[in-house]
Amino acid sequence: MVTATDNRAVSKLGFAGILLRLIIWGILVVMALIVIVPLFWMLLSSLKVNQQFLADPFGLPTTLFWKNYVDAWNLGVGQYMWNSVIVTVASIIATTLISAWAAFGLTKLTIPFSRTVLFLIVGGMMLAPTVALIPLLRILQGLGIYDSLLGLTILYTAFRIPFTTFLIRSYMVDLPHEVDEAARLDGCTRAQQFWRLTLPMSMPIVVAAVILQCLFAWNEYLFAFIFVSSTDTMTLPVGLANLASKLSTNYPMIFAGMTLASIPMIVFFFAAQRFFVRGLAEGIGK
Repeated sequence: MVTATDNRAVSKLGFAGILLRLIIWGILVVMALIVIVPLFWMLLSSLKVNQQFLADPFGLPTTLFWKNYVDAWNLGVGQYMWNSVIVTVASIIATTLISAWAAFGLTKLTIPFSRTVLFLIVGGMMLAPTVALIPLLRILQGLGIYDSLLGLTILYTAFRIPFTTFLIRSYMVDLPHEVDEAARLDGCTRAQQFWRLTLPMSMPIVVAAVILQCLFAWNEYLFAFIFVSSTDTMTLPVGLANLASKLSTNYPMIFAGMTLASIPMIVFFFAAQRFFVRGLAEGIGK
């Protein structure tokens, strides 16, 4: 028999659950506003004329001045974006393939000193890029790839391989071994096993790794600032900083360039967010 005390306890638990849910939703709404409001303000500011922005930075634009986007594109944003696309796509392909192969070797093959290799890879995650700037500068100059998109691509790949390998390995290590045994009985080579079985089965974490590498390469500033000097090879972060110094107080055009730079990543992330969340939850959770 359910007593009045039990009913009160159940109601208290129900009230606590509702309160907890409201608190969580409130925190999520605040976090969303912290991200959305600056983006919305940047978009509105990019559609103003400079005089209106200086007079009322937080007001709505009286007319939509789309010419800011055309001018920002012609002043170099188009070239900067193309350079970023080249470096980002190339580093994604190189980092993902090398890391997936390394993770496959560490989990599916019997290799000597595999645990030592894993420790070395984890140690690579602890190397701060700032401590290697001078040696890297001399290496790139010696190889003749300083101030080039190839040099940036190599750096972005090398510094992200440890993390990406560790991430993909954490997923591959729990894949069923029965599938590997069946593949070997059917006569699959190691390459066929990787391309036809292991890599497709690891696609959620691979997509998550691709998105993380994309965000890193698209927004990276330090390497692009140190190892690129000409405007023809500048990526978006350095190019926008250079554009801001040229335009001085023409803030709407600067915001137009920033909006153009953010649109590809916003579209890409929303298109792949389902795979990103699933891959991180299954990979890091393991």
